[in-house]
Amino acid sequence: MRSRIVLIAFLLVASLLCFAYVGDGKWRDHVPEKDRARTNPFASNGDAHSAGAKLFAQHCAECHGKDATGTHGRPALISSRIRHVSDGELQWLLRNGSLRNGMPSWSSLPEPQRWEIITYLRDLQQRAPAD
Repeated sequence: MRSRIVLIAFLLVASLLCFAYVGDGKWRDHVPEKDRARTNPFASNGDAHSAGAKLFAQHCAECHGKDATGTHGRPALISSRIRHVSDGELQWLLRNGSLRNGMPSWSSLPEPQRWEIITYLRDLQQRAPAD
């Protein structure tokens, strides 16, 4: 019983440390300037929003919550910190991931689908109250 409590405590602390690292934006230091400056070609496309909602539910909601508020120690994607990340930076993160922080690479998704997810995420951020 005691070993279970120690294990649970360890996992909780590890999750919080992981969240703290992701939450402080250090992954952004690795984004090349050419990627950072990219803009979302689907930003004002309503069809992309609908497609992005489906893709988000399939690939992102398990960790980040269906409304992007964060779950399982993973960051909320509607937070002001993520709102201030450029679309190009988000595209880079989706393509490359950050395994050290528990974020897988979604390079297997075609680039247009990653942009659709970003389109949907930006809409969620606009509708969510500022933190």
